[in-house]
Amino acid sequence: MSSLCLVEAVTDALAVEMEADPAVLVFGQDVGGKGGVFRATVGLQERFGEERCFDTPLSEGGIVGAAIGMAVGGLKPVVEIQFSGFTYSAFNQLANHAARLRNRSRGSLTVPMVLRTPHGGGIRAPEHHSECMEALFGHMRGLKVVIPSTPYDAKGLLIAAIRDPDPVVFLEPARIYRSVRQEVPQEAYAIPLGKARVEAEGSELTLVSYGAQMKEAREAVRQLAAKGRSVELIDLRTIYPLDAETLVASVRKTGRLLVVHEASESFGAAAEVMAAAVEGAFEHLQAPPARLTGPDVFAPLARGEHHYLIRSEQITLEAERVLAYEP
Repeated sequence: MSSLCLVEAVTDALAVEMEADPAVLVFGQDVGGKGGVFRATVGLQERFGEERCFDTPLSEGGIVGAAIGMAVGGLKPVVEIQFSGFTYSAFNQLANHAARLRNRSRGSLTVPMVLRTPHGGGIRAPEHHSECMEALFGHMRGLKVVIPSTPYDAKGLLIAAIRDPDPVVFLEPARIYRSVRQEVPQEAYAIPLGKARVEAEGSELTLVSYGAQMKEAREAVRQLAAKGRSVELIDLRTIYPLDAETLVASVRKTGRLLVVHEASESFGAAAEVMAAAVEGAFEHLQAPPARLTGPDVFAPLARGEHHYLIRSEQITLEAERVLAYEP
């Protein structure tokens, strides 16, 4: 076991898979010599050579387009886009080719590639650096969308993503890259994509979140426990495919649901979780499903971030409101 932070777990997963499979390549802007903007690929070029870990020109569309061609040709590229907002420039390649090739070729072609990019705010960055784009990616059929919240999950989910025969968008919560350390196995292990994790069991309320927002969700569960409330905490881990089975089972037990995420409210992942709960556990609901999300505005610049990001105290207050509802 090794004590790793989330970004170190990402590096470890890449190294493990590059060592095990020579078809795995890593490339993107500054990922080689500098080890990436957050140092997630540090040491990989020295260990595996410039043919398997290399820098690219500043062209997100070119990076993803090249990865698609390599993947169809039998390689397993893992590309890094420096910040999530820069993937807008690669949407044509993602939506029209990576996501569609299996369907377009009637299954004769697959695209086993991973697109890694930092996710969310909290790092006091300029425009396009703090985007939460999981709902956009989740709406593209043919893509899987993953967001880890712990170092252990980051390694296991990334290994599973690299081994998956279809394209995976792997969103890494930047503001918790180095905030928590966790014991992580040194050997390879894969966490199945599309499976949520019940992090804490409870009986009165189901609280669902993912990514960086899990840090505040965990603190809210502690605050509520101190007040004698029993909350079941679920980490989605995968946005698409959504683990509706785990969600519905929990809501049938607790009868109440609160979904929390940093991304904007309208047409966000919370709406899909709430729909799954209503469709699968309607007769068990004791209160209307609720969501606590970022506002429907662009991610603000550094000076305004504290108005945008959700604090644990806000989650606690909203949870208490849901708990207090009487049908």
